Amino acid sequence: MSQFLRPRHSGVAWHPHLRMKTALLLLLSLLFSCAAAPWPPASAPAVVRLTPAQLEKAGRRVWQNECGGTVAGLTSWNSGEQFASLGIGHFIWYPAGRRGPFEESFPPLAAFLEARGAAMPAWTRGPCPWPDKAAFDAAREDPRLRELRRILSSTIALQTDFILARLSRALPKMQAQARAPAQVAAIFHGLAATPEGAFCLMDYVNFKGEGTAPAERYQGRGWGLLQVLEGMTAPTPAAFAASARRVLSERVRNSPPARNEQRWLAGWHNRCDGYLRPL
Repeated sequence: MSQFLRPRHSGVAWHPHLRMKTALLLLLSLLFSCAAAPWPPASAPAVVRLTPAQLEKAGRRVWQNECGGTVAGLTSWNSGEQFASLGIGHFIWYPAGRRGPFEESFPPLAAFLEARGAAMPAWTRGPCPWPDKAAFDAAREDPRLRELRRILSSTIALQTDFILARLSRALPKMQAQARAPAQVAAIFHGLAATPEGAFCLMDYVNFKGEGTAPAERYQGRGWGLLQVLEGMTAPTPAAFAASARRVLSERVRNSPPARNEQRWLAGWHNRCDGYLRPL
């Protein structure tokens, strides 16, 4: 028996049955404490498991959703935006001196790719070299953009891994701000348990973020994954699609008129309808 279960000498015989009873009580106490603890722990990253084939399909669907699945679309600058949109997830890259309400995601992607062996050009480590859409479009056949498209088209799987890694860190961040953290976690895990539900989570967190950034608000209301999950009562792709449509419609209603976000709403709703398709 371990020394931690054996009492110090007291002059009283330590009967074998008493030793067994004490050990059993300690074991039951340990099991009870584990059962009482939340699982998974609130601070633990969420785990979304997809087979390699499912992960490849998910990445290609994200690529299709963001830029039509084209190599040309891997380096884009959308009209009315203050940033370039790069890669299968249209990861945001701001020029020097420019910032907006949306989280910048291309620099973390570039670091992620480089850490996993991709030969990223040195110029990708700073701000976007082109100051605006006109300059970016004029440089479409610039050797730098051609090289970047070649790199991005050859790292589809790694970019998908990057999106999945972001999703795995999202749940603790969302629970910290959720009105009902346990309900958000239950919906999240219910979705993550199926390939189609996992794709909903992956695509939307890349599309509109976690919904936790204070700057990503219109009139105090966010439009990220947290807001979609809070609007759900069942962990199904159909419920996710319906909630996402409501959240995005609210975003457009609350948006500054100068941004004319109504022009994007039909496409956003079509993207939500795609969540009903099998992966």
